[in-house]
Amino acid sequence: MGMYFALVLGIGAYFAKKSGDATDYFLGKDKIPWLAVMLSIVATETSALTVISIPGIGSRSNMTFLQITLGYLLGRIAVSIWLMPGYFTGEQETAYTRLENRFGARTRRLAAGVFMTVRALGDSVRVFAIAIPLSIVTNWSKFTSVAMVGVITLLYTLAGGIRAVIWVDVMQLGLYVLGGAATLVVAIQLIPNLPDAWASIVSADKLQMVDWNISFSEPYTFLTAVLGGALLSSASHGTDHLIVQRLLATKSLSGARKALVGSGILVMIQFAFFLIVGAFLWAAGADDGIMASDNIYPTFVVHQLPVGLAGLVVAGILAAAMSTMSSSLNSLASATTHDFFAPLAGEYDPKKLLRFGRIATLGWAVVLVVGALSFQADQPVVVLALSVSSITYGGLLGTYIMGGTMKDAKESDAITAILVATVFMVVVVLVKPGPFANMAWPWYVPVGTAVTLVTAWLTITLRKLRAR
Repeated sequence: MGMYFALVLGIGAYFAKKSGDATDYFLGKDKIPWLAVMLSIVATETSALTVISIPGIGSRSNMTFLQITLGYLLGRIAVSIWLMPGYFTGEQETAYTRLENRFGARTRRLAAGVFMTVRALGDSVRVFAIAIPLSIVTNWSKFTSVAMVGVITLLYTLAGGIRAVIWVDVMQLGLYVLGGAATLVVAIQLIPNLPDAWASIVSADKLQMVDWNISFSEPYTFLTAVLGGALLSSASHGTDHLIVQRLLATKSLSGARKALVGSGILVMIQFAFFLIVGAFLWAAGADDGIMASDNIYPTFVVHQLPVGLAGLVVAGILAAAMSTMSSSLNSLASATTHDFFAPLAGEYDPKKLLRFGRIATLGWAVVLVVGALSFQADQPVVVLALSVSSITYGGLLGTYIMGGTMKDAKESDAITAILVATVFMVVVVLVKPGPFANMAWPWYVPVGTAVTLVTAWLTITLRKLRAR
């Protein structure tokens, strides 16, 4: 673990010398290879949530979670066809520049503000997740675990900017996949009769991938998972600056499309792999049926893997957590610098923007760590994080759709629609018990998108009626 921390700090120091101004710091001068960006996207959206939660889901349930990833791929394809070309038209520092071009500066700042607020909440959950394996391994407190990861991640992100973030992501992806593979090998070795274990996995329906039932309360039925996953991916990869920032760092539209669609295919493979790991952990007796599902994987690592190998796997979990946190810090600082500070202060000197961007990175690190320390989870953290992120994804996606399909839409319509949809989704997601308490989380983005578009249509219609 110590060697791993030293390596990521070294990478950050190396790229610190290459960050000459704000454009380079936040976008890498648009010269980062698409393959590195693709791997970085996978590592960023994976986080520690996938590494510890998905094996737990595979152990306790089956592989129907994989239906979500089919929707993820379809959503990415849609974004690459309809949204991505607009990001390579002219100079665009963030995902929300195009909203200013279509509606106005207030819409851009509102969208960026909504992104930053909910991104901070959602990624606080992801940072909180790292306390689970670290406390099991080291007996550190939640505060110590979160603070340790937060400080190391801040240092290399603060120094090297988006270049350091992306290349460390590539390394981290390989590390946590290697850790998962090691865990799978050890689990198989602990099973006395592998054919019988495989038969028990099959008979227990652990390999079921599709659920054809139609339900608004069950998250992993086919319609719910695919539709919800497609719109969630469209929003997260088409309107969320966390991902769009990486796509803007590629050399061309063609490279961005390859990175985006390729990441969808890799995510499907990766989720299937970690669900399989969970099924074999169940067959090896790692799930006592009592512990929280998020604890199954890290507990097995600590108690069953040899010394050294266990440290490697824990380093992989740390890698996943730090990958997401570093990406979040850089994208939040980018949006703060380009969407708020630069236009409001009238300051466009690239050197001064770089200094402010680093200050913003430090500030957001404090926000994420404090937010992580305030969370308590009574459900798989991957579900909690996706639920929180979905509060605004529908509003953002609906605004982009509105801009392209509703020619009469004005800035006031966009602002009203975003605000109404956000308030509505806060009630849907966070008010428990409430009128939407039984709604499955994959429906959050479709519902938010629909509310945004309906609100915009109503405001446009009312304005036209008053004009008569």
